[in-house]
Order: sequence, then C-alpha cells, then structure tokens
Amino acid sequence: MRTRPTILKTELLAASRYFQIEQLHLCFGNGQQRIYERLRGSDYQSVLIVAMPDPEHILLVREYAVGVEEHVLGLPKGGVEFGETALQAANRELSEEVGLRAERLTDLGQLSLAPGHLCHQCQVVLAEQLRPCLALGDEPEPIELVPVAWGELPRLVAKGELNESRALAALFLAQCAIAVGRG
Repeated sequence: MRTRPTILKTELLAASRYFQIEQLHLCFGNGQQRIYERLRGSDYQSVLIVAMPDPEHILLVREYAVGVEEHVLGLPKGGVEFGETALQAANRELSEEVGLRAERLTDLGQLSLAPGHLCHQCQVVLAEQLRPCLALGDEPEPIELVPVAWGELPRLVAKGELNESRALAALFLAQCAIAVGRG
C-alpha cells in the first residue's frame, strides 16, 4: 500500500465567500517533491437526486449553470443545510426544484468531483414513491422538469444533451442499486 505524500507547506493563494485556492508543497515517498494547487470549499455538502416517478422513468431538470454559461440537463441537486442529513436535504431540494417529495429514499454513496483539484464530494440519493409537495426554493428562475425514460438516456448522451459527469455517474449508481435490490 502506498503512503500518502508528506505536506511540507500549505499556502493560501486566494479566497472568496465559497472557495479557497491552496498551494501544497508535497514530498512523495520516493523523495520527489512537487507543488500542487487545489480548490477547497467551505464545509458545504451537497446532494444529487435520482428521482423516479415510476420504475421506467427518471426526472431530469434543465437549469442555468454559470460554470459553462448555458442551461444544462442534469439531476435535481442542492446543498445540505445546517442540521440536515443528506436524505432530508434530498427531499427538501426535490420539493423545491420539482414539487415532489419521496416516501422512499436510498443513500447510494458519494461521488468525488475532480479529486485531483477539488476538495468536494456529493452524496447521491435515489428517490422513489414520489408525491406532490411544493416548496419555495432559491432558484433565480423556474427550473424546467424533463421526465425521461431510462431507455432514452443513451440517446441523450450520444446527442450531447446529457453530459454532466455527476449526473451520469449518479444514474449509473442508481442503475447498479436497482439491479442488486437497492443496496
């Protein structure tokens, strides 16, 4: 088993309300030294929700993503508020973004996001047995709800309409959990 590199020095290069850019001076087990930079977030935790209104469909959403400066197709998602569990946050975000609440929630695990550069993981939750439950969210504009059959996903991916890596990985986790009886 490999040992972790020794952190010789950490420097804060820049900071905003949400992120810090750090520079790390590392020494690896073989004596090699390197300098890496990483984006560290606050204690922000997030959830990504695979919502299934029935066994054949999932609910995608289209909303503006400032990082790529366009509206993208993905899954409902959001932050975990202070005092909430990931499952509670998933149900709250689901009601805020798509007006539904899940009677059955399954924790599918965590996804790391660009672990070579980011210090963030996202909890993936499968939401089933959905019922209406509208809550006011914090989105600046309405989110477009896009119900999709599982069988349509390959076409959406091939056309480049569904290309957000977190969503694709979360959908894969959900398919695996369904195949083996939900974890």
